[in-house]
Amino acid sequence: MKDILHQLELKREQARLGGGQKRIDIQHARGKLTARERLDILLDEGSFEEIDMFVEHRITEFGMADQKIPGDGVVTGWGTINGRVVYVFAKDFTVFGGSLSQAHAEKVCKIYDMAMNVGAPVIGLYDSGGARIQEGVASLGGFAEIFWRNTQASGVIPQISMIMGPCAGGDVYSPAITDFIFMVSDTSYMFVTGPDVVKTVTQEDVTAEQLGGAKVHTTKSSIADGAYDNDMEALIQVRRLIDFLPLSNRSELPVRPFHDDAQRLDHSLDTLVPAHSSKPYDMHEVIRKVVDETDFFEIQEAFARNIITGFGRIEGRTVGFVANQPMVLAGVLDSNASRKAARFVRFCDSFNIPIVTFVDVPGFLPGTDQEYGGLIKHGAKLLYAYSEATVPLVTIITRKAYGGAYDVMASKHIRADINYAWPTAQIAVMGAKGAVEIIFRSDMGDEKKIAARTKEYEDRFANPFIAAQRGYIDDVIMPHSTRKRVAGALRILRTKQVERPWRKHGNIPL
Repeated sequence: MKDILHQLELKREQARLGGGQKRIDIQHARGKLTARERLDILLDEGSFEEIDMFVEHRITEFGMADQKIPGDGVVTGWGTINGRVVYVFAKDFTVFGGSLSQAHAEKVCKIYDMAMNVGAPVIGLYDSGGARIQEGVASLGGFAEIFWRNTQASGVIPQISMIMGPCAGGDVYSPAITDFIFMVSDTSYMFVTGPDVVKTVTQEDVTAEQLGGAKVHTTKSSIADGAYDNDMEALIQVRRLIDFLPLSNRSELPVRPFHDDAQRLDHSLDTLVPAHSSKPYDMHEVIRKVVDETDFFEIQEAFARNIITGFGRIEGRTVGFVANQPMVLAGVLDSNASRKAARFVRFCDSFNIPIVTFVDVPGFLPGTDQEYGGLIKHGAKLLYAYSEATVPLVTIITRKAYGGAYDVMASKHIRADINYAWPTAQIAVMGAKGAVEIIFRSDMGDEKKIAARTKEYEDRFANPFIAAQRGYIDDVIMPHSTRKRVAGALRILRTKQVERPWRKHGNIPL
């Protein structure tokens, strides 16, 4: 019996070594942790339960029959993050470059099947060279099996992808279907075709970092939701994100102890909005003064910075925040901002996370670049997302709410539940100057008349009371009471239920 137990421990030690100490040293020299080291940081100490440690590939061609390593390049199992169960897989670059074989894919698929059955998130750690070329179509079939599961799990369990090294070719599509993607600066990259192929086909000279590095995907392509300086920071931040998320669409929202009074008043908000309507202010300040203990986890911080999306808590419960940012492009809605916010709203709605929307929007960004780039369709995505949402929706207009953008930003007309406005709110078809130039075109050239007409328009529309008279605004509130009023609104909406007409699914304007 002792010999058998000893043999088992030897096999476990061999599997834990992955590709061997030499390859582990190379991984460390590149500034990267190994798959198992990453899981040790991500999961609560001692909570990881590994499965399929001894799985090996079944390839016999190209001399692969003599090259078998237990685990086959991916570590799979489950554990806990702050006591809550998550399922994980971590690609091991020290074993065949983390490449995917059929057996490797089967391990990932098993994790997905288990997570769907019990209702728990899946976190995937990517560090891989893509498909295992020696296996051919069986490897491609393995990718497709994973893609199918990603799709079935969408909106059912949270899926988070961490790109911690190369992620290329077929490997990129699985993260692309998941809910959130995080990268590590300088050591991770994603692209469908690598620099060598790009050079051959298009004659472009480009590095892996320029083609698909963290900076590219967080600022230009919007593929990634955030990037961090090293493996350690990335893993810690994902632990923090998991704390905000329910385990599945069947689970209650996580509730954390809080020490911030829900009735707290913050009089600094009364002077936050500048007297001059063209002067900016930081909407982050509003959000942080409303959430519990100023704790706000921003999503896609570096992309479309004219709109803010992220998670906070009010009375210990997770809330999604969407807010126009006057500091960037005056908070205008453009194609990128619309896509970013629509994606976030749909995630929150999938997992029953209430949404609080702060509005200061002068309209949609004009210009040929926007129109040629599909602004109409991208703007419609955000409109569709809000209109489709059945979660509690609370909206606060802090200043401008002009034109169609007023409708889109969770207005009462698209079924937001409670709509508040600060006294500084201006709800109108457009700004006073532009409106006067259209309505009183015949007075153009007479500065006194135009000034008088502009003042008349401002007096009538540069306030929230016309909308309040019609019931489009439920109340005009003092800025300092915003946290108190939002907390009360969310409390009363916890039991909200909405019936929608039966349909297979809608056809969002993609």
